[in-house]
Amino acid sequence: MLSDVIIEVIGAMAGLLGVIAWLPQLHRVMIQRLHQGISMPTLLTICLALVLWIIYGFLIDSMAIIGSNIAAGTCVSLVAARVTQLRRLEHKSK
Repeated sequence: MLSDVIIEVIGAMAGLLGVIAWLPQLHRVMIQRLHQGISMPTLLTICLALVLWIIYGFLIDSMAIIGSNIAAGTCVSLVAARVTQLRRLEHKSK
């Protein structure tokens, strides 16, 4: 049987990859100022799922789940906030 430490390391690595996966999207909306094709309902659903994962992580006392989902939630929230800002600015300029 795998030790608890190895299990947490595997979880942390999976969480890190999940956060890394959001970096291109962050670059797209933050630096390139592009927001076309980004679905706000999808982002909000992902945020809700991440909140539930964080709660689950606390219930099972898993720092890997808690930390990685907080980090991913931060990325998703930044994307959602920036998309909202860009769309408002675009709407005002019309």
